Amino acid sequence: MDQKLKEAFYKVYEAEAKAALRLKIFAKKAEQEDLPQMAKLFRVISLSEEIHGERALRMLREIKDTDTNLKESFQSETNIAGVAYEEFLELAENLGDTTSSIIFSNSRDVEAGHAKLYKLAINHLIGERETTYHVCQVCGYVADGVCPETCPVCSAPKDQFVEFK
Repeated sequence: MDQKLKEAFYKVYEAEAKAALRLKIFAKKAEQEDLPQMAKLFRVISLSEEIHGERALRMLREIKDTDTNLKESFQSETNIAGVAYEEFLELAENLGDTTSSIIFSNSRDVEAGHAKLYKLAINHLIGERETTYHVCQVCGYVADGVCPETCPVCSAPKDQFVEFK
C-alpha cells in the first residue's frame, strides 16, 4: 500500500475510534439526563464510526489471527503500562496535579492487569474455561471470575462494577 494511503487510513482509524468512544460516553450522559432518543442517536452513530474504523484496520491489515492479536495486545498493554503512563504520571506529579496523578496511576495499574489477562490467554489458560468478568466503572479494572467487594485499584465499591458473562 502507498505510504500516504497508509497514513490516511491510520488517521481514519484513530479519528473514528476516538469518535466512537466519545459518542458512547455522550450516550451514557444522555441516559443519565433521561433523554433516551438522544442516547440512541449517539449509540447508533458510534456504531457507524466503529464500522469506519474497522474498515480502515482491515485495509491496514491490522486484524490477524487470534494468537497474533493476543500477542500484539499483550505487548501494547505492557508498553502503555510500563512506558506511557509512567511518563504521564511523572508529568502530573511534577506539576503537583494530584487528580491527574491518581487517574494516570489507576490507568497504569489497570493496563498492567489487562496485560496479565492477555498473558493468561496466550498461555492457553483462559481459552478452555468459561469465566465472568467484572469491570469497574470508575477506573476500568477487570476482575476475572469473582467480583471484588472493593476495587483493588481505586477502592470503588462492588456496586460500581458491571458484569460481563
